[in-house]
Formats: sequence, structure tokens, C-alpha cells
Amino acid sequence: MFESLTDRLGSALRNLSGRGRISESNVREVMGEVRTALLEADVQQTLVDEFCAEVVQDALGAEVTKSLQPAQQMVGIVHKRLVSLMGSAESGIPLVEPGPTVILMCGLQGSGKTTTCGKLAAWLKRRGKNVMLAACDLQRPAAVEQLRVVAEGVQAATGGARCAYYGEPERCAEYGKAVGVAVQVAQRALKAARDGGYDVLIVDTAGRLHVNDELMRELESVDRAVGAHEKLLVIDAMTGQDALASAKAFHARLAVDGLILTKFDSDTRGGAALTARKVTGAPIKFIGTGEKLDALDEFSPERIAGRILGMGDVVSLVEKAQQEVSEEEAQRLSDRMAKGEFSLDDFLSQLKTIRRMGPLKQILGLLPGVGSALKGIDIDDHQLNRLEGMVNSMTRRERNDLAVLNPSRTRRIAKGSGSKPEDVSRLAKQFEGMQKMMKQMAGMGALGRMQAMKQMGSMQPGMGGMPGFNPMARGSTKTVSPKDRFRKAKKR
Repeated sequence: MFESLTDRLGSALRNLSGRGRISESNVREVMGEVRTALLEADVQQTLVDEFCAEVVQDALGAEVTKSLQPAQQMVGIVHKRLVSLMGSAESGIPLVEPGPTVILMCGLQGSGKTTTCGKLAAWLKRRGKNVMLAACDLQRPAAVEQLRVVAEGVQAATGGARCAYYGEPERCAEYGKAVGVAVQVAQRALKAARDGGYDVLIVDTAGRLHVNDELMRELESVDRAVGAHEKLLVIDAMTGQDALASAKAFHARLAVDGLILTKFDSDTRGGAALTARKVTGAPIKFIGTGEKLDALDEFSPERIAGRILGMGDVVSLVEKAQQEVSEEEAQRLSDRMAKGEFSLDDFLSQLKTIRRMGPLKQILGLLPGVGSALKGIDIDDHQLNRLEGMVNSMTRRERNDLAVLNPSRTRRIAKGSGSKPEDVSRLAKQFEGMQKMMKQMAGMGALGRMQAMKQMGSMQPGMGGMPGFNPMARGSTKTVSPKDRFRKAKKR
């Protein structure tokens, strides 16, 4: 998300670089470009004008025009104002004692509400809370079944606490014919959650248009029936300002406690994310960053503003890594690398960890300065399947000693992984180079290791030295034929 906005803002602010001390007219000129960028990102014009006026005032007040580093100061001022525009961080769910805490989920049709119910349940379950999901979207029989499948997925995917499902699919036939069917199901779900000792009850309601008065009254009735402690509105970030107009109406009618923006990983303009708090009056609490159940992040205005300005989001990257790698495993791998014992099995383990963290381009985009460098580069995660397939097609002996690879073995590995023999040779060559470098680093000091790491960046196996880790990159290193490799192994 924000790729276009990041490029435009970065280009505008870079225009201040190299000018030394600048004039007030320079600042206003740059903010004219920023204004265009924000309008193209689907931010409301009144908010854009207000934002730009505040930045200019801050810039002149801070005497940026007299600074020797105006571009850096302007980035800081724009960052601060972006954070202010998006509102303070109010993520998390306040829980009540005794439970259950009732969370009412509402939103427009197609906003991803039912899937988000599952993501929120997984988020709570990872924090040790027992969660029940209640299917009160009786307008769509498929939604009841979908929530059941989602609940089973949450229970299977995360350990520890429980995740249960409550639904009455047979009541779907009555929906629309009898009054208060959804309310009755919600009330029984609340009783089941209390009897079962659950900490949280998440109530999934039917998607509705804010202009449909009958459905909005039903939503208000469900709210009163279960006494919701937290009302969360799910918004599709791809629908921009249209979604925010609907959200404003929901908030006026229901007094929602927070927003969840879905499809945040999509290639959208970003206007909804930037202005949701300002337009609706409700804070953004979570953002959906992918299709998996763990792809729900707490909203942080500081981090989002950093991403928009190309400053990266290292904190989110570390948090993702911590979820996938235990401290013991990280220490074990660090010790092996320090001794120069990094093997293909270790590499495969690292590769799987990265895959679990999310799409590679998304992960790399969290690194400072990398997001803009990835523009126009197509990173196909399916290519990593071939890389993983080549390693998995090797025997234990071949993984431990690549020198044994001869033409016959190389052809077998290529055939087993759906790749070409030269791809296998390239992987072996690059990995041997990386192993050699790591052994040299084992005896170096900290400064020497840092210099070696820079050099090793272009030697990562299968990556071809291309920014963005483009596996199977052609012609990036000289490939040694399997025959030559085997001859060298025999000489040893």
C-alpha cells in the first residue's frame, strides 16, 4: 500500500536536497507537489488543504529555510503531521472481568468482516484468551458456514487457548420472515459463551448498507441484546472515501469504538487509511495485511507514516520475526553462523521462516529505503518454491557436502524440483561462496564482519545478487558445470 504516494512524496521532498538554505517559496512549491500527491491518493480536499497549511506553518516556524539540512527537517515535519492526521494509536481490546467481553463486528457487504472475525479471534487467542465466534449473519447462509470453517482454522492454527463456534444455520430460512431472529441467536450465543467460560465473544453480523434503515435497526437491537463492550467497524481500504462516508454514518448511528481496515496489503491509494480517524471520529485499531489468519496488525500511526515517507518499519519486521522464530532457535543459528557451520538445512529453515512471515516483497518493503528500490521489480514468491524444491530434492549427504554433486546427481535434483541443471549448479556455486565467506567471518572482529556482510549480500544462494532477492536470476554469477565441480571434488 501507499507505493504511489510514497514515490510522489519522496520525489517532492528530495527536491529540497542539495539546495543548502532554501526560501519560503521553495517550501510552498514542494507542498504544492505534496498536495497533488495526497489528492491523487484519494484524501479529501479540505483535509489536504488543512494538512499542507499546517506543514508550511510548522516549516516556517521551525525556520527550515535557514537550515543546512532542509530536506531532512521537512521529512520530520511531514511525518509528525501525518501521524497527527491519522490519530493516536488506540489499538488493542479492553477486556472486562468477569467475561465474556462482547465484541460486535459490523460493516458493509464485502468488506471482509467474517474473515476479520477469525483474524481477531486468532489475535486474542495468541494472547491466551478463550474466544467464541457467533454467526449472526443470517442474511447469507454461506456466511454461517464460512464462520464455522474460520473458527476451526483458528483453533487448529494457534495453540493454547480455545476458539469455539456458535451458530444456528437452520435459522437462516426464517431470516426476513420473522422479527428478531438474529437477536435471538446472539442472545443464545452470549449464554453459551458465559456457560463455557469464554473470555471473549465475537459477534459477526450481516453486512449492510448504511442507508438501509431496517438493517441498521436490527444491528442496534443486537447491540442492545448482548450489551456489546466493543463495537468495531470493518472497512475495505480499497474503496477509499466512499467507505469513509459510510463509516461516518455507522458511527453516528452506532457509536463504534474503533475501525479495522482490511486489504491493507493491496495496491490502493491510501486515502482511507490516512483520513479514517479524521472523517469518522473513531480510531483505527487494526489493519488487515494479508489473507492468513495471523495477518492482522495493531495500527500504529508512527509506523504507517514512516512507511509512507520511505523510512521503513523495522519494528513490524522484528515483531513478525519474533512470532516465527524462537529465541533458542535464533541463538542456535547465530552460533552456527559464527562458527562458519551454516548448512543448506539451515538455509532451508530460514527460507521457510521468511515464507511464513508473509510475501517477500512486503517483508522487504519494511526495510528503510528498500520500498522505493523495489518499484518495478517483480518478486514472484512462487520462484522460492523451486529454490526450496531443489534443496528438498537433495539427499542428506548432498546437502552436507555439495562437492559430491556430479552431472547425474545434478540432473536428478533438477528433475525432482522441476528446475534446470544449471539452476542447481548456480545454487551450489553461490552457497559454497557464502559458506566460504562465513568461515572467514568466524575469525574476524565486528568491523571485519560488517564489511564481509556487505560483500556477502550479492552471494545469497539462488538470489543472483539482485535487490529484492530475485531467485533464479540469470547470468548473475559464473556457473560451474557439474562435471567441473565433480573433478575438483575428486582432486581433493
